[in-house]
Amino acid sequence: MSIPRKILVAITARPSYSRIRSTLQALNQQEDVELHCLCSGSALSDRHGRVADLIREDGFHVAAEGETLVPGNDPGRMAETTAQTILFTTRHLEIARPDWVITIADRYETLGTAVATSYLGIPLIHVQGGEITGNIDERVRHAVTKLSDIHLVANAQAAARLMRMGEHPDSIYVTGCPSIDLAREACQISLDDLALALVGQEGLDHFNLEGEFIMVLQHADTTEHESSYRHMMMTLQVVSASGLPFVVFNPNSDAGSEATSRAVTDFRRDHPLAPMGMIANLEGRLFLRLLRQARCLIGNSSVGIRECAFLGTPVVNLGDRQNGRERASNVRDSPWKPQAMAQALTYQLQQSYAGSQIYGSGHSGELMADIVAHLALPRKKRFHDPA
Repeated sequence: MSIPRKILVAITARPSYSRIRSTLQALNQQEDVELHCLCSGSALSDRHGRVADLIREDGFHVAAEGETLVPGNDPGRMAETTAQTILFTTRHLEIARPDWVITIADRYETLGTAVATSYLGIPLIHVQGGEITGNIDERVRHAVTKLSDIHLVANAQAAARLMRMGEHPDSIYVTGCPSIDLAREACQISLDDLALALVGQEGLDHFNLEGEFIMVLQHADTTEHESSYRHMMMTLQVVSASGLPFVVFNPNSDAGSEATSRAVTDFRRDHPLAPMGMIANLEGRLFLRLLRQARCLIGNSSVGIRECAFLGTPVVNLGDRQNGRERASNVRDSPWKPQAMAQALTYQLQQSYAGSQIYGSGHSGELMADIVAHLALPRKKRFHDPA
């Protein structure tokens, strides 16, 4: 019998787990794989739903937890969290010595994982490299690319960018985005089950899921974090003026998130009769089922670009946070100007879109797991110049 391949997956935030869950399920079914999860950052935050607990409930082994999230609401705390992630990950890897480490997407903690893994000489797999965004996340994503040995990317455009960055073609696999797997599964959830899951969320105990409603998911843009309060208040005013019920989700833990949350609280206080629900955290498939049911999503989350493309949900994408990302026809962009935002929302409320497979068909996890389970040890990494 061969020695199982030890795979460690670093999960540092709620979106990271949603994006990798189907891959973890498929890896768990591989006979020669020993799977471990390393949890840190906002994955341990009660405010963000303590994703580490959900990982265990789903049957995955959490090898260790690290309290790396540095409290605060400015870019300096993001840098400090990255440093703490390097320390925690290094100390764990020195003892655990996995065969491969998997890191996901473009959050600042991802860079901490990549730095620690690379300096310890452990092969690193990066999921969702090669994409373009409109803020600091793009720099992080490309930095992680240069520290990684293997790249599991969402589409051919991302693969082409990696090759232009000097990555060897043999190290790049186009797998689609595993978060689309979750969207595919979400489509099977009944409205009754969704309604039951919303019980206890503020303003949603008797929410009419069969009627028209708007979803709001807006994160602080780290390049404009000083404007977070004003941007969220602007969005809520535009959405409220539509006259439709709306549901607001908690933002992630980036710089400016506290101001974003405070705007929601203040709006709720000043508009007690607004048909507004608030969700602190919701399991990934239920969240996507709610997205599919919504008439429109407004905000600046990547879910509007990725999962909503597959679901066919109309999206109003605000600001520059998602600039440059490949998008399907369901997305309409708007600057931070109330009139433009209102016009875009009015337009999207009248539209319907077919689903798109621009980010995958919903079977990426199985493909990614098969690739990871059979990878050969990487060659010494050098800049690849096809010329």
